[in-house]
Amino acid sequence: MTAAEFAESYGNAPRFGSRPLSCGGTPGHVWTSWGRSFGELDLSTCPALVVVAPHPDDETLGFGATMALLAARGIDVQVVSVSDGGAAQGDLTPFDRFRLECTRRAELVKAAKVLGVGEPISLALPDGELAACQDKITDQLTGILQACPPGTWCATTWRGDGHPDHEAVGRAAATAARRTTAVLLEYPVWMWHWARPGDSAVPWDRAVTVPLTASAVGLKQVAAQCFRSQFHPPASGAGPVLPPFVLPRLLAVGEMVFR
Repeated sequence: MTAAEFAESYGNAPRFGSRPLSCGGTPGHVWTSWGRSFGELDLSTCPALVVVAPHPDDETLGFGATMALLAARGIDVQVVSVSDGGAAQGDLTPFDRFRLECTRRAELVKAAKVLGVGEPISLALPDGELAACQDKITDQLTGILQACPPGTWCATTWRGDGHPDHEAVGRAAATAARRTTAVLLEYPVWMWHWARPGDSAVPWDRAVTVPLTASAVGLKQVAAQCFRSQFHPPASGAGPVLPPFVLPRLLAVGEMVFR
């Protein structure tokens, strides 16, 4: 078993945990100066797209420009948000958690409109506990994909992304895709933070980049700003959930999937 295969089976949570967001992670210029070239994803072969996100914002941060590009070409794009993101701001009272969940659902609806895609589906499962819900997620995604055209692309967070929720959703989507005719694509989000160019835990041999347009990237940037609960401090004296460097790094590296 290669290091990348091990990572997809057992995850990269220790790698992610060892590099907290406060450390800054791997800078964007390190990735953009890496000389390795990759093939490109042929968007002309996509009959329809289902984008599965563990939390509201993952779909935009990891795959938003691709969503906007395909939607502009008339491809049906459906977003599935597995959780409502209520655990993003630490210990909250039940009422404050409920308010945060409502806020994040509303933010996702606004972002989807910016990207030109339809009303998101919310599975409303508990943020931070998705590994315990993996079988339920698999069954629900299977039902969604079975109702889609044959060969529909299912884009989800990579099984080795490091965040336990991202990895659980990736595993569930991979199983759902195997049960149906869907084509699995896995997009990284936190890999760009904890990994380094050439990292053996990443399946670079399966990686392809998405040929994006400037307008699609611009829509992604605008859509990301809809998630004010993540990019703005929740209270005076507190830091934001996602530090300021996160979005510029994701915009700099573009969008990649593992096939």
